[in-house]
Amino acid sequence: MASLQYSCTVVAPNPGHRTPTSSKPFSAKPSYFLTHARRSHRFQVSCNGGASQKPTEDGKVDRRNMLLGLSGLYGAANLVSDPQAYAAPIEAPEFKSCGEARDVATGDLLDVNCCPPVSDKIIDYKLPPVTKMRIRPAAQRVTKEYLAKFEEAIRLMKKLDKDDPTDPRGFMQQANIHCAYCNGAHDQVGYKNLDIQVHNSWLFFPFHRWYLYFYERILGKLIDDPTFVLPFWNWDNPKGMQMPKIFDNTESPLYNANRNQDNRPPAIIDLGFSGASDDLQKVVNNLTVMYSEMIRSVNSTLDFMGQPYKAGSAPSPGMGSSERGSHVAAHVWVGNPKNKYREDMGNFYSAGRDTLFYCHHANVDRMWSIWRTLKTDVPKDITDSDYLNASFLFYDENKQLVRVKVADCLDHRRMGYDFERVDIPWLNYKPPRKAAKAKVKKIASGAQKPEDLFPLNLKKITRVFVPKSAKGKADEVLVLENIETDTTKFIKFDVFVNDEDDNAEELDKAEYAGTFAQVPHKTKDKKGKSTISLRLTELYDDIDVADDDTIVVTLIPRSGGDDVTIGGIKIIPSPPRSG
Repeated sequence: MASLQYSCTVVAPNPGHRTPTSSKPFSAKPSYFLTHARRSHRFQVSCNGGASQKPTEDGKVDRRNMLLGLSGLYGAANLVSDPQAYAAPIEAPEFKSCGEARDVATGDLLDVNCCPPVSDKIIDYKLPPVTKMRIRPAAQRVTKEYLAKFEEAIRLMKKLDKDDPTDPRGFMQQANIHCAYCNGAHDQVGYKNLDIQVHNSWLFFPFHRWYLYFYERILGKLIDDPTFVLPFWNWDNPKGMQMPKIFDNTESPLYNANRNQDNRPPAIIDLGFSGASDDLQKVVNNLTVMYSEMIRSVNSTLDFMGQPYKAGSAPSPGMGSSERGSHVAAHVWVGNPKNKYREDMGNFYSAGRDTLFYCHHANVDRMWSIWRTLKTDVPKDITDSDYLNASFLFYDENKQLVRVKVADCLDHRRMGYDFERVDIPWLNYKPPRKAAKAKVKKIASGAQKPEDLFPLNLKKITRVFVPKSAKGKADEVLVLENIETDTTKFIKFDVFVNDEDDNAEELDKAEYAGTFAQVPHKTKDKKGKSTISLRLTELYDDIDVADDDTIVVTLIPRSGGDDVTIGGIKIIPSPPRSG
């Protein structure tokens, strides 16, 4: 098949700062979870409100101080109810206020304190000049020499756990970063009753990119090789759809026993959790999932990146298509179902204890990089300053506590690394067009009107009539709104349009519209609420519904259907696509 080339152009929206564009094209040949209970002893955030509020030097009232003052007057609940009224970026947490990890259901203490070492000195990090581009390799293609370096670096990182458990570069200290940022150990600055959660929002990609950046630099420092890079688990390519074999050697420091033993090589990953038993069907399903979450179902920037998350907002406003798709699937597929909380990869608090986690997220990071180069009608940049100025804290390779911002990680090449060029077969993996137009009357057996079904507890396969917003060839979006879940459970369901055969194992067909899935995570009341949008434009063309004024949507629960309730369903004209 002919090779494809797509150039990567990254625009830095922050004023006065230009991000260099890549001169080298990115070419491709197609061929449960746990929580942190709030602590009884904590550092309090104090503030002054009312008449004592002082303006800044330019005469304007500081937004954060205004928020803190309002918090004292009206309480956090009022701020959460209208978080955009006085929005501000999520700020890097205060490590001194970190709390303990507990199980949501029982309140039992976990076996790990996720909190990082405390430092009074914080440096605003500046990316060093790039003197040589470091290339992250596909895990299935690494050389013996590279593997020896990787194993030695991990061995030395694990050795730090014994030699100096407080060294922030140690293996468990690094693993606990994910636990602390993802399981409620950190409060939002100024909002002691609101967690920082770096999943299920537009912070997902930037946080994990910075996380891997410093993890990689620490490994390089330990083996005295500044050119060292992490490999990526190439699960979007048939050649990489097994757990990488370098992680399956029981004598290697890369090995982790807390994995699903049924999914060791040569088992094929099931990114759709379709339950397919045939390996070929799994592969084509995986390619369909990738094309859908990267291109077909994405109508806007936020559909891919995740929903806005700002200071004073409740955590987990909504995942993007990639996060709730292949990202969730790989976590749960690797995690050990025999463990109480599906540790390690199957749980946010413990995922970082498995070296495969970093390899998995290197490919998640690669997906963001690829998506930014795709020549689609969806803008790739979020220009909101509250996104660009959101910040995190990490320890660097020199044990210095540094503050980083989202705006500085938009171009991975500016951070000094790129990815090995491998085939990307899902780029052209459009599902086959439907040979004959489906008749709504024929597929409507058992379907009901939305007003008779919703709110819907998704205990079984459900069909629903949904009127189009306009007859004819329309640019429309299917909206599933107010999806309420038990956040401590793995939940997944798939969406099909005008599907006649109900074969739940097959995703590689024109009727497949997309998916919803979550990795278990912590919220204060164990409830999450979100909305997803699935673009229908290409799907309409593939199944020929231009002359219909109604479609039939089929919802198929894959896991945790009893623990999800969908508030409503509708079709709307395609909204603006910018972020």
